[in-house]
Amino acid sequence: MSDALVCEGVVKRYGDMVAVDDVSLRVQRGEVFGLIGPNGAGKTSLVECLAGLRSRDGGRVELLGLDPEVHTRAVRERTGVQLQTSALPTRIRVREAVRLFASFYKRQADADLLLERLGLAEKAESYVEQLSGGQRQRVFIALALVNLPELVFLDELTTGLDPRARMAIWDVISDIRDQGTTVILTTHFMEEAEKLCDRVGIIDSGRLVALDTVAALIAGLNAPVNLSFRVTDEVPLQDIRSLPAVTHAEVVGDRVSVQGSGERFQQEVLQMLATHGLWAQEIRSEQASLEAVFLKLTGERPEGFAA
Repeated sequence: MSDALVCEGVVKRYGDMVAVDDVSLRVQRGEVFGLIGPNGAGKTSLVECLAGLRSRDGGRVELLGLDPEVHTRAVRERTGVQLQTSALPTRIRVREAVRLFASFYKRQADADLLLERLGLAEKAESYVEQLSGGQRQRVFIALALVNLPELVFLDELTTGLDPRARMAIWDVISDIRDQGTTVILTTHFMEEAEKLCDRVGIIDSGRLVALDTVAALIAGLNAPVNLSFRVTDEVPLQDIRSLPAVTHAEVVGDRVSVQGSGERFQQEVLQMLATHGLWAQEIRSEQASLEAVFLKLTGERPEGFAA
């Protein structure tokens, strides 16, 4: 794949405060790339620099092969942006807003097809201010897609939405990616990043502290898996503890809790039970998540974490 975005050594300052500190990354065409980090970490400032909405104080950015500060118009013709805080004039209807924004570009999506694709066809003649939160977010996504962009920035897209509306927006983002559009997404929700993003960058105090696939970031923790279950007879704890992959085993109430690691860890525990004529019931397996990576690297629990 070729790169949709190249960012090298980008710096953004506000007076004495460094909001973006020497950030370098690449985003491939067709991927969903996530940026996560604590409040005030610099995610939005970085996105605005990458999109050409804010001038950078250092470094290099290429967006679809162009510098967004030099080739501003050409870049905006080929990209879309949905900002964390967006607003429209009062008393503007959904279809009217989409057609107005489309008129600013040479390439224009068909307004009715776009609204149908985003599940807004039945709301085309409704005033935007009268829509639910999830429906308004879909409108702002539509406005970011009116020029058929090759790359779209979505900043804190689902903040403030209820779980059902959030999952509906996730379906929209998956559909955008399936259509071949590159997506750069900032989010507070670890579950959102795990579900949607091909790769994730973690920003803390303006610096990029990790970048990889979600699976690779989690694997890098070397965190144990916790396996718990019930059995109907005496538990062979000593034999379970003797397994090389097991680091801890105990009985807690009416359940057995076993921690370990390795690809065969769970299978080995269950096979050990079978050799004693025992069968595990009500099996639960808890693995490390992106939240654990976030906590380790930033020392903060992500705001809005959905357990």
